[in-house]
Amino acid sequence: MNAAASSRRPVGYYVHHQGAGHWQRANLIAARLDRPVTLIGTLSDIDTSGANGAILDLPDDRLSGFDGRDGEAIRPDCFHYVPVGIDRIRARMGLLAAWMAENDPALLIVDVSVEVTLLARLMSVPTLVVRLAGNRTDTPHLEAFRSAERLLAFNPPAIETAGTPDWVRAKTLYAGFLADAPVSGTADDGSIAVIYGRGGAGGSASDLAAAARAVPERHWHVLGPVEAPTTEIPSNLHLHGWVADTGPFLDRAALIVGGGGDGVVAAVATRAKRFVCLPEPRAFDEQVAKAEALAALGAAIVRPTWPDASEWPALVRAGLALDPAVIGGLVQADAIGRTAAIIEDVIQGIERRRAPRV
Repeated sequence: MNAAASSRRPVGYYVHHQGAGHWQRANLIAARLDRPVTLIGTLSDIDTSGANGAILDLPDDRLSGFDGRDGEAIRPDCFHYVPVGIDRIRARMGLLAAWMAENDPALLIVDVSVEVTLLARLMSVPTLVVRLAGNRTDTPHLEAFRSAERLLAFNPPAIETAGTPDWVRAKTLYAGFLADAPVSGTADDGSIAVIYGRGGAGGSASDLAAAARAVPERHWHVLGPVEAPTTEIPSNLHLHGWVADTGPFLDRAALIVGGGGDGVVAAVATRAKRFVCLPEPRAFDEQVAKAEALAALGAAIVRPTWPDASEWPALVRAGLALDPAVIGGLVQADAIGRTAAIIEDVIQGIERRRAPRV
């Protein structure tokens, strides 16, 4: 970054701690922004050694695990998660408020948190709020959307969730699927790749073994957490566990099986791969809504739960019969660069009308 870029007002990028996808896309975007960036969130479980910006690590606000519930019988209608009397939450929000006061950010990108969005508005800091898929027409979401400068969606408008209010759609900037580019020219080896992300429960070794036995002519490569097998697994089933770079497995696969999270769907779409989508339970039906939209377009085969072993031969045949150009056609080139340009355009619009500082 040159001296002129370094002197620009910074951007803060708040990263939610559910799964790894929020961090991955934040870091990809930070590398393309031509101004200082601070990546903010509870980052202790993430390898931040390759961070493309400064780090502000916040105390964890989770009471026990994280289901988005704060245990409070009564809370203001504009909030999702505001437990009372928790010291580390007070410290967390205090650190974030202090960072905004000291750094005068040009913009805070929020991916995602209603409470952080509303805190920024109280601090007179403009926000660009990431809008996930799902039925987010509840009061807290709508109030956060109203308070934001603009909204940012990492999907194309073609898979917009049905029932999203017109004013929310109009306020949304659609960056498209965000993922690293696949390696061009990689040959399809006929394999099936099954991918589990950090945000879910992982896979069942017995279910995977049954599926692999039902389709013995294909190798199954499983990426992500799987419970330890208690019996012998078939020779065509390969449990790789956590893999730093899933790209080579996805590039070679004839068919990908995975959830409906942003990272998985983006990786499948950018590779124009045939896809069996098994949406995982998420708040506001996030993955279900996205899976239904893909199915309506003919871009994926969708099942609500892991299929029985007897279903897999027909399911694989149906998946392989998909036209991969449909899901591939949802992708726009250089989504990361386009996102960086969207962010800078939003900042410039704010700067043009910014009131003189007093």
